[in-house]
Amino acid sequence: MLVRDAMTTLILTIGPAHTLRQAARLMSARRVGAAVVQDGDAGGFGILTERDVLNAIGTDRNPDHETCDAHTTRDVVFAAPTWTLEEAAEAMTRGGFRHLVVLDEHGPVGIVSVRDIIRCWLPAHRAGAGAGAGAGTMVDLV
Repeated sequence: MLVRDAMTTLILTIGPAHTLRQAARLMSARRVGAAVVQDGDAGGFGILTERDVLNAIGTDRNPDHETCDAHTTRDVVFAAPTWTLEEAAEAMTRGGFRHLVVLDEHGPVGIVSVRDIIRCWLPAHRAGAGAGAGAGTMVDLV
């Protein structure tokens, strides 16, 4: 299975001048764990995750005054839609993060998260686990 099969195509894009509170409200309203931060002046993309917001607030930063710019990860590992889910999971494991911005030749086209990958892998894992289990045995992974 490929990243394009698992990724979320509805991308929350914010600017670097948004406050952390504004970003958190938008992320919460859209039920997403990450936002792409597009900086037109710098000509690039970054990512702000729920963990970034939590870390800022946990270190007593004021979410009404702190801007996303100060907490955005700019050294982003991007995925291609044609990567396998295994490649995406390996990149996440190596980098210690839970979201990948998916780029094609035109820019961001989606975000894939660990949760997205698990949702794709779980049915296949259940089918495989059920096939090897004894008669009447139920395997519940949730």
